[in-house]
Formats: sequence, structure tokens, C-alpha cells
Amino acid sequence: MAFDWADFGVDLHLDVPAGGRRAGLERALRAAIRSGRLAPGSRLPATRTLALELGVARNTVAAAYDQLVAEGYLTARTGSGTTVAALPSPSPAAPLLAPLERPRFDLRPGSPDVSFFPAAAWLRAARRSLAGAPAATWDYGDPRGHPVLRAALADYLGRVRGVLAHPDRIVVTSGYVQALALLAGLHRSVAMEDPGLAFHRAVVRRAGARVVPLAVDGLGACTSALDSTVDAVVLTPANQFPLGAALAPARRRAVVDWGGLVIEDDYDGEFRYDRQPVGAVQGMAPEQVAYVGTAAKTLGPALRLGWVVLPERLVEPVVEAKRHTDYHTEVIGQLTLATLLTSHEYDRHVRAARSRYRSRRDLLLARLRGMPVRGVAAGLHALLPLPPGVREADVLAEATRRGLALGDLGSHWHAAGDHPQGLIIGYGTPSSSRYPAALDVLARLLTSVA
Repeated sequence: MAFDWADFGVDLHLDVPAGGRRAGLERALRAAIRSGRLAPGSRLPATRTLALELGVARNTVAAAYDQLVAEGYLTARTGSGTTVAALPSPSPAAPLLAPLERPRFDLRPGSPDVSFFPAAAWLRAARRSLAGAPAATWDYGDPRGHPVLRAALADYLGRVRGVLAHPDRIVVTSGYVQALALLAGLHRSVAMEDPGLAFHRAVVRRAGARVVPLAVDGLGACTSALDSTVDAVVLTPANQFPLGAALAPARRRAVVDWGGLVIEDDYDGEFRYDRQPVGAVQGMAPEQVAYVGTAAKTLGPALRLGWVVLPERLVEPVVEAKRHTDYHTEVIGQLTLATLLTSHEYDRHVRAARSRYRSRRDLLLARLRGMPVRGVAAGLHALLPLPPGVREADVLAEATRRGLALGDLGSHWHAAGDHPQGLIIGYGTPSSSRYPAALDVLARLLTSVA
């Protein structure tokens, strides 16, 4: 009877030299085990199966297994097959990358409380969306994203953020960074808020554009300073990071009258506490604004789901760039998010998250009563300016000694200089159980350095 290679069972690659089949098989197995390619507990193919693959007698494989069992390399138990034995580990080689060390108390900005991820709702939505998905779902897809998600996003963004979006103008991306890179790659020079996230400046430069600093004050970015030397600007109008200001109405009008492309990063747009919702700038001028959103803060960064609503003239260039970057974003997350949006589970989760983060914001303000905390009307972070004579580096070093991680204002300026000093406190990152203790450590730290 012909051997069916499609039903081989456990696969195992071995370099067995010709001649001396048993000795060669023993050496190949020893080498695979010693090198770690076959880890302790790995199950080996049955003797008959491996013999058929190697073209040797079954007794040859059985004898090789018996020899390695006797030497302690393998373990054989009736009914459990043959597995690699646990051997003393050699001295480990230095890792290529140092492992990430989590601080005991993490108040850095940039992440939500991932323990709040709606796993049960996500699983329900995944089952619903995949149960009836046609076979074509698992083929290569549209670089713009799945049409079901684009339709759901058009409805949601119009209803919640005031975005004028048609599904054909939306491109689903693998997060905000990819959207920024795709848009920056179409421009020669891009103005970016100063201060702002250094990594985003690096993304724009890597895409081939020149970065021009744009000053920010208590009313948001100084959009009146834009001129013809730049052809695009990146703004966070809903909640500027890291200063926490909303872009003033007059400056919104100025930027849409300017004439270049506005890349609107709707940073923390869903999380506002003490003011009415501020609609997206895109609703004022959809042909001049590329609106970028993401599920990173509302659900979790690991999903790698973002979207950009484009002016008509940029749809094809961005789609073409996306096609040559990763072709299209994975589909399971897209379909699941679409179901969350259309069922309004997403709305319910965002409202619950907003309430939770507002409580955290309020607790932070209570612990830091009397201190000049800024940027707390929206978002997931607060800015605490430091008094004259107190250096960020000294405070951060003392915080590290106490097991507390904080953000600093200094690393967000475009260039070194005599800039204001301050701490950026992210109240979204810790789990609920760790947050009060983190604030206790923070309060004691600030008392000691005041």
C-alpha cells in the first residue's frame, strides 16, 4: 500500500548521512537534542512512521531510540510514545535583546489599562462574525480593509466624532504608526507639534519627509505659523500630547484655511471628562483633512487596528502604498471590530472605560491637591510642571529607585534647549488594583522633592 505523506503525523527533520543508518540516525538525534532544536518534552514520531520517512527498516529506528533511551537522551513510556528527556541546561547564551523589565508601579503615558480589555464581548463578536463568513474571507483582501468594517466605521465616526466618512474613503491600517507613515511618505515636509512624541517624528523622517517644529501653547498648536514651506501638518486637536490642550476654534479655522494637508490624530478623542465633546476637524474640511483613529486606547494596542479617512485625491496613492507595505490588514480583527461597532458593544465599552478613567483622574487630582496639574479635561494623562530648580532627571532617578515609572516632558521637545521641565503622569496604564498604591508612591515622591 502506498504511503500517504499527507497523514504523516508528527513531523521531524533530521540530517541523516548516507551509510551506517543506525549510527547516523543516533548522531542526528543527539545533535538535535544537544542544540536545543528538539526541546525537552518534544514527542518523536513512532518508529514505523519515521522508518517510512527515512526509508530504513523499522528495527533500525527502534534500535536508535533504545540506544538514546539508555543514554538518557530520550524517555519511552508505554502508551505515551517516545519523548525528549529533560537534560541539564548548558550555560545560556546572552539574549539578543534584553528582556523588558516592568516597573513595580507604572504611571507612564501611552497605554490604556489592558486588563480592562472586553474579552467576553470580543469572543462573542468573533464567533458571530466568523460563523457566517464566506470562504472568500480567508483569501487575500482589499488593501483598503474589509468592506464590512469600513461601513461600520463610516457610521460610527459620523455619529460619534462628526467625521464625514464614506466607506470608499476609509483605509484600515495596522495601527496609527502605519497610517502616519503612509501619509508622510506622500509629502516632502511635515510640520509636527512641539512638544510631541519623538517616535512619531522618527516615523515621518523614515518615510522620507522633513520634520518642521510647530509650537504649542495653552490653546493648542499655533496653526497661524503654518506657511508654504510645509505641505502637511500633524495635529492632535482633541487632546494635544503631552500638554493636554484642545485646539482652539480660531486655530481650527486657520488650519483648514491654510491649504496643506492636515493629518488629524484623534488622540484620546473618546475620553473627555469636563467639557463637551469636541468634534473632529475633518468635519469642517473633509477634502483637506486625513482623519486618523485607532482602537489602541479604547480596546488595546495589541490589536493593531487603525483607520484613516482620506480626501478623495489621496485614496489611490495611500491604497497603493498600503498594497506595497503589507497588502492588507488581517481580517479576523476587522470583522470582530465591525460586529462590536454595529452591535453597539463598542459604545458600551467606551462609556464604561470613560467612567473608569474619569474616576482615576479624579483620584489623581485628589492626591495631588494644590499642585499645578494640567491637561486633565480629557485623555489618559496629566502634566505636572516642576518648580524652578527641580530637574526632571533627578525626580525620575528617585522615582526609579522607588520602583515608579513616569514620563518626562523633556524628551518630547524637538531640540535640546532651555525648555520647561515637567512630569507626564499616565493614569490609564496600571490595573485597578495597582493604581492606588502607585499614587501613594507618587505623592510621597513629590513631597520629598518639593
